[in-house]
Amino acid sequence: MSRLFSSDDQNTGASASATVPPWIPGVNSQKKQMCFDWGPGEMLVCETSFNRKEKSEMVAGCPFIHIIRKDIDVYSKILRKLFNESHGIFVGLQRIEEELTGKSRKAQLVRVSKNYRSVIRACMEEMHQFAVADKDSARGRQFSSQVSILSAMELIWNLCEILFIEVAPAGPLLLYLLDWVRLHVCEVDNLSADVLGSENPSKHESFWNLVTTLVLQGRLDEARQMLSKEADTNPTSAGMCRVLGDLMRTMPVLSPGNTQTLTELELRWQHWHEECERHLQDGTFASNPHLESLCKVLLGDDAALLEQKELLSNWYHFLVTRLLYSQPTVKPMDLHLYAQSSLDLFLGGESSPEPLDNILMAAFEFDIHQVIKECSLALSNWWFVAHLTDLLDHCKLLQSHNLYFGSNMREFLLLEYASGLFAHHSLWQLGVDYCDHCPELGRVSLELHIERIPLTTEQKALKVLRVCEQRQMTEQVRSICKILAMKAVRNNRLGSALSWSIRAKDAAFATLVSDRFLRDYCERGCFSDLDLIDNLGPAMMLSDRLTFLGKYREFHRLYGEKRFVDAASLLLSLMTSQIAPRSFWMTLLTDALPLLEQKQVIFSAEQTYELLRCLEDLTSGRPLCGEPDVQQLQDDDIETTKVEILRLALARNLARSIIKEGSLEGS
Repeated sequence: MSRLFSSDDQNTGASASATVPPWIPGVNSQKKQMCFDWGPGEMLVCETSFNRKEKSEMVAGCPFIHIIRKDIDVYSKILRKLFNESHGIFVGLQRIEEELTGKSRKAQLVRVSKNYRSVIRACMEEMHQFAVADKDSARGRQFSSQVSILSAMELIWNLCEILFIEVAPAGPLLLYLLDWVRLHVCEVDNLSADVLGSENPSKHESFWNLVTTLVLQGRLDEARQMLSKEADTNPTSAGMCRVLGDLMRTMPVLSPGNTQTLTELELRWQHWHEECERHLQDGTFASNPHLESLCKVLLGDDAALLEQKELLSNWYHFLVTRLLYSQPTVKPMDLHLYAQSSLDLFLGGESSPEPLDNILMAAFEFDIHQVIKECSLALSNWWFVAHLTDLLDHCKLLQSHNLYFGSNMREFLLLEYASGLFAHHSLWQLGVDYCDHCPELGRVSLELHIERIPLTTEQKALKVLRVCEQRQMTEQVRSICKILAMKAVRNNRLGSALSWSIRAKDAAFATLVSDRFLRDYCERGCFSDLDLIDNLGPAMMLSDRLTFLGKYREFHRLYGEKRFVDAASLLLSLMTSQIAPRSFWMTLLTDALPLLEQKQVIFSAEQTYELLRCLEDLTSGRPLCGEPDVQQLQDDDIETTKVEILRLALARNLARSIIKEGSLEGS
């Protein structure tokens, strides 16, 4: 995975991946002697270390072959919905008109980003339902783990949307970050429902936790409503609640429709901050520790905020709350400074940052490539990084980053994701579109993967074939048709086999199938699949044997229509042109017998001489045009009888034709 990035970054990726021990159930990896072979979507692993049982006998330490799938997420029914839904969004994104610029293009890209997030959230909610329904089993725990991963994916995507796609400036930036925290730290809603559902909310044990959490998330109107309930039930603190409520109400906030400048906002906020500090210094809330603590939070006091660590739950919530009450007009370029200090303060040296922390920190530093790298290392599949990178590429943020092995990051990640889709029996069709939208290496990748799709049914084979034909992939079309033709031959479906071999334009295989048709005719006395043979058209020119098959069938049709003269001429031309296989000559001569015995003379004297010559060539065993010798027919009694009958019929027809032609000349 580290090869995604420049050589300067490789050491980091290698060390990260090295910390994950390769563990395969049933395989003794401590011996470190394993044989493996990569397939298109999976790997075969077996142990090659042997234990000596006796001096003359060696036994395998692990007598099994393990199949390791490259991307197991494609086999999850719920995640397949994520893949299918996001595919439509991806294809739509590629069609965004390039001439759209400025706000219209940005609005479309933001809309696409929100669509991706809605798909992630829908999938997460469905996964959560399964986890709740099956919470006590291993499968339920697996669902819960997947919910956490999807939640982290949406969290990261949402932050990237704010910083890289919305490109929010100072002022509105904090509003976006507040919405980001409120969306992803939503325990307060359940807590609010629990407290407000009680008989006396202000006496509920979690009342002050709820008020504090609302303030920490900047939901000051809701916090004021909760304080009014405290004032109603506790007259001694009513005045303090009213003062604190007024401070919350008058806090300057830059609303989306507000036209005030940042300078005006900063001045108003400074006055408001001084008023809060004055109340705290005057001891206005000294008799109520809860209200005093809330006033300290409004002042953005780090110590007061860290006292609420359990309610903040994570460092990025701490960061946004800290900015709200201390730096409401923070500039994007300064975000990483506050993010790093917030992370350090929140962790306090007690623990190390998690992979999610590293990803979010890279985003706050506006290091897109580090975000993609960290996500590639942390997540179990390529879906997230592939689609996020594609979206950022459409935002013109990745044009300068090409990989040292000839591709660009967008294509590399999309093709890695597509390769996982091709391993699935139905999702491979989505993978085709991802390859189509990779102009540099997509075509080559598609050709390699399409050849490895198992053609389990003819319906699936037709889908694959249609994909290849639409893209003029001639070699792949030929290969698929050959495979289907071979399957049809093995199942004795000669008509289907001939149709596929013609479609593949494979002369050798068409000759093989034509021979099977002729052999089948010799055994049964009739043709199968007459509709196909009757409508070969120009396709019969693919091979001499196929031409012979079509013409021989035409002879039978002419004979059936009692067009004996035309049938006789065609039969003779098949033999004299040497297009008919020599082994079939006796059958053709036998077919001539009914024509020789007709009352009307069908064959002329010259044609009869040609038939006699062919019979003599056949019975004498002389090879024609370098063809191999055939077995002498004189030794076979039945064949000898046939030959005698043919000679007699030919001699009789010769006499009749000479007499007829002589009488015509005399007249």
